[in-house]
Amino acid sequence: MSDPSRAPHRGTGTSPASPGQAPVPAEPAAPEPARRHTAPSRAGRNLPAAVGVAVVLIGTLLVGLFVQPLVLALLAGVASGIGVWEVGRSLRFRGIHIPRVPAVAAGMLMPLAAFAGEGEALMMAVIVGLTLVIVWRALGRREGMILSVMGSVFALVWVGFLLSIALLLYHTEGGPLKVLTVILVAVGSDTFGYAVGVVWGRHPMAPRISPKKSWEGFAGSLGGSVLVGVLCAVLLLDHAWWEGAVLGLVLVCAATLGDFSESMVKRELGIKDMGTLLPGHGGVMDRIDSILFAVPAGYLLFALFAAV
Repeated sequence: MSDPSRAPHRGTGTSPASPGQAPVPAEPAAPEPARRHTAPSRAGRNLPAAVGVAVVLIGTLLVGLFVQPLVLALLAGVASGIGVWEVGRSLRFRGIHIPRVPAVAAGMLMPLAAFAGEGEALMMAVIVGLTLVIVWRALGRREGMILSVMGSVFALVWVGFLLSIALLLYHTEGGPLKVLTVILVAVGSDTFGYAVGVVWGRHPMAPRISPKKSWEGFAGSLGGSVLVGVLCAVLLLDHAWWEGAVLGLVLVCAATLGDFSESMVKRELGIKDMGTLLPGHGGVMDRIDSILFAVPAGYLLFALFAAV
């Protein structure tokens, strides 16, 4: 048996030598081939994929708004179900296991109910969905039951309920154009903020929550949202320009809060993205986080404008 103490060591730069002999220098290791930097941009997005996915989603949205309303309901239901699934998957990193089968089903049910029966149907869907989750969980193991139920409530309210408000807005007078306006302002906030932040971003807004969000980027979001809001108010809704400016100002704040809310959750859970379903965007939640907060804010603003 050989003496293990005399076994050669890697990385010493010499080859083993017999006693009394000088060590023989080892041949230099071949240099590793240089790895190409594949990061798509300073902000870490794959821009071609992101643009392609955005075009497909916007096209589907336009079909649902102005051609076949059922497409809008199905799009919202699928987005809500996937969003709930992503939240449930992410919560598992902290040991919170929600019953994803009934939770996803309830998440998909809420937008469909709001589309079919408006507010009353939405509230019934919320009650039925939460009841289904609680009963399902009560029949399972006792460990972690409270956290499981609370995590389910969190996911369903955050994703399913807030997204369903877009279907309630759709049923109001001029609803399709109002829904389109809210989404365009929210998307404009993300787009202008991203573009300005990548080029000029220097001062983080909340480095502990989202280090890449800068005050310069927020200024870009603010300017872009107000511009889109004014254009939509004048050209699409036949509203006063100042209503569009107010809409842009309020929605950019709501969209930013939605973005920060998801960032807080991801940082608490120790993850980068909620999912990987949408190339260039991450998961569905990474794409609709700002819209979830912008929709109820827009619904309230349009109600106020109508009352004035």
